[in-house]
Amino acid sequence: MSTPTDSCISICNKLVRGELSAVETYGQTIRKHSDSPAIGELRRIHGEHQQAADRLTANVRSMGGEPETDSGAWGAFASTVQGAASLFGAGSALESLQRGEEAGRKDYEDALTDEDVMPECKTMIREELLPGTIAHIAALEKLGKYA
Repeated sequence: MSTPTDSCISICNKLVRGELSAVETYGQTIRKHSDSPAIGELRRIHGEHQQAADRLTANVRSMGGEPETDSGAWGAFASTVQGAASLFGAGSALESLQRGEEAGRKDYEDALTDEDVMPECKTMIREELLPGTIAHIAALEKLGKYA
């Protein structure tokens, strides 16, 4: 029988997979567009996604769960989409990253409304992770104007 903690672990692991997918996707974009004027900002966002993945991983462990270690099917799909977008240049790659950030925002917002997510997890999402994602969206929108 599933406990509330098990449900929270499952939801947080979904968020871990999303962050790991973002780390992979930004890494791929950085490698393909290393000469882009946006590279510094992309590296900053990449690092913040790694920090978010680490934070969520520690959170899953603190609940007694086993954290995800890869992005799974979502990461493979995101990587394929990003690879295709990269073929069309930095502008398309930025649009693809922004769509990924929007999906991440929705996942965080869904977690905030899920009754199985523990209050301390919701605090972390509300105060740390969701604001970071919203800032990433704004940064990508700004970069997109110059791509």
